[in-house]
Amino acid sequence: MSTKAAKFVFRIALVLGLVLSATLLPAQDVTSTLSGIITDSAGKAVPNAKISIKNAATGESSEGQVDSEGHYTFSNLAAGDYEVSFSAEGVGTGSARVTLAAGSQQTVSLTLTSSPGEPPPAALSTTPSENLPNAPSASQKKPSLEDLGFSKAETQADAREQALLDKRTHMLKIHQRMGLITTIPLIATVVTSLKAGGKSEGTASRDLHVALGSVTGDLYGITAWYAIRAPRIKGTETRGPIRFHKAMAWIHGPGMVLTPILGAMAFQQKNNGEKLHGLAVAHGPVAFVTAGAFGAALISVSTKF
Repeated sequence: MSTKAAKFVFRIALVLGLVLSATLLPAQDVTSTLSGIITDSAGKAVPNAKISIKNAATGESSEGQVDSEGHYTFSNLAAGDYEVSFSAEGVGTGSARVTLAAGSQQTVSLTLTSSPGEPPPAALSTTPSENLPNAPSASQKKPSLEDLGFSKAETQADAREQALLDKRTHMLKIHQRMGLITTIPLIATVVTSLKAGGKSEGTASRDLHVALGSVTGDLYGITAWYAIRAPRIKGTETRGPIRFHKAMAWIHGPGMVLTPILGAMAFQQKNNGEKLHGLAVAHGPVAFVTAGAFGAALISVSTKF
């Protein structure tokens, strides 16, 4: 074999050797994986929380959701610094900064902190309610199921019940405020009734009395709607002023229905120049009893005994 041929064969063998070596070398994975678990401030896993991860250098981000046991995983991540943000409705939010090395599999546990203005999940208020059963005094930042007789374990374990309580509290607060607003036209209606008994048809005082009565009825309907539609909490006991408040509702509720009906009859008889007769005679007494029961119900939940 000539020298040139030998050199040619050597070069071919060298190239084939390099190709085979590159083929046989195991592929090295340069991407990284970040995984872990999200917990609340008490150390309990938070299921179905939302989580996002953002590459600080490129700005590229990915979003995901943890599983039912609070675990999360992000794979195929480039090496570098990442900003991790996570949150869970009703529990809180959190953020962290993580540095990933090439080809690493890093595990990071993340802890949620309470949302601004809310106490930690494991530190619900236990101050007794002063007014409505599920609408605590202004000094409390958030209502507690413990106020209704639930054990501490139950209040910490059932977030759904706490959410219902929050909704009930909100609606009953509106119910209470609307009740206070309703007293304004109610008092004015009672006052104008003293001068609405004239015989002249269409007198200003009588028309004003009817108009104020209509406004009172409309506001009362809105007030009652918030109380009726507020979600019920299982195991809630009615006690103290609240029991009296509900008892008065059985008086002023039907009264608010009967009063305008009897009032329309009395209005027609007076405008016809007639003396009140029949069921219309009961308009005044029913109206005063209704107003008295409404006022008593309002005072029972607005004044601390």
